Amino acid sequence: MSDISAERDYIGFATLAEQVHRKSVKRGFEFTLMVCGESGLGKSTLINSLFLTDLYQHRTVPSVEERIEKTTKIDKKTLDIEEKGVKLRLTIVDTPGFGDSINCEDSWRVCTQYIDEQFRQFFTDESGLNRRNIQDNRVHCMLYFLPPWGHGLRQMDIDLMRRLHKKVNIVVVIGKADTLTTTEVQKLKTRILEDIETNGIQIYQFPDCDSDEDEEFKQQDRELKASIPFAVVGSNVVLEVAGKKIRGRQYPWGVVDAENPQHSDLIKLRTMLISTHMQDLKDTTRDVHYENFRAQCISQISQHALRERNKLKRESIASSNEATSFNETDRLLQQKEEEIRRMQDMLAQMQEKLKSTQMSDAVIDV
Repeated sequence: MSDISAERDYIGFATLAEQVHRKSVKRGFEFTLMVCGESGLGKSTLINSLFLTDLYQHRTVPSVEERIEKTTKIDKKTLDIEEKGVKLRLTIVDTPGFGDSINCEDSWRVCTQYIDEQFRQFFTDESGLNRRNIQDNRVHCMLYFLPPWGHGLRQMDIDLMRRLHKKVNIVVVIGKADTLTTTEVQKLKTRILEDIETNGIQIYQFPDCDSDEDEEFKQQDRELKASIPFAVVGSNVVLEVAGKKIRGRQYPWGVVDAENPQHSDLIKLRTMLISTHMQDLKDTTRDVHYENFRAQCISQISQHALRERNKLKRESIASSNEATSFNETDRLLQQKEEEIRRMQDMLAQMQEKLKSTQMSDAVIDV
């Protein structure tokens, strides 16, 4: 009897999550990752290591003569990945030439222009009539590479991150971290975080875990937060060590395993970008960075409309004043004309009266 009453009370909206899941999987997902940093820090190698592919197999290293006149460019590559029936359209936006010139203003300007262009295109598309098939090319995350041989943030790094931290989610990465000892890595991380806080730079903040999450996920989240900025090592070479194939780098003194947590934060960075925080990166881009841009656009449109409305109002008042002045002039002219006619009539009467007086005087003289 209880089973019958339970079936009678069951409505069916509990399957909404499954419906949304099926629809999302069928539609697929999009994610755009921008990579910034000067040449030689292993950016391309890290991207290949993160996504287990070779996106830059035909890249050539420019000569010194070519790099003298080289400016920052945008190199965009798209990769379709499918895993367990879930499709991901991954877009990698690289910035070759970044930081290679003495004057680095061009570097941050190219990055900000590209991010703003994607926001502007999305704003135009969603404001149009047909909004069903809008392609999301907004930059959801930017990996900013720092050199391992520094002692913190340079002025170039501060200038760029200040101009970008309100437009995109910045994740700071220390490239080629295998050149540092464990103590040196920790000191550099601490100094970078201090410089970020001192200069008021807002990097991507991991959201707090929900209270109902299991302890394993909470521990993983604590480890990810403690690893910021990520000190990474990438490799395109597969080595065999003790009968096991690894992605690593062969040195005279040993082998660095890029996917070993004791050697590199590559696995933690991959976990953060793909497994745990990809959706939050997209949500933050949509709800914070894009909304700020959208609010600015609407404010500019409103101000422009207000200026046009005030201009039309001033022109209307001016035209009405001109019409009023014209009417006043016509009225004054009519009054003057009437006065002239009256004076002419009076003059004519006086002339007639004078004539009659002269005629009467002539008769008396006779």
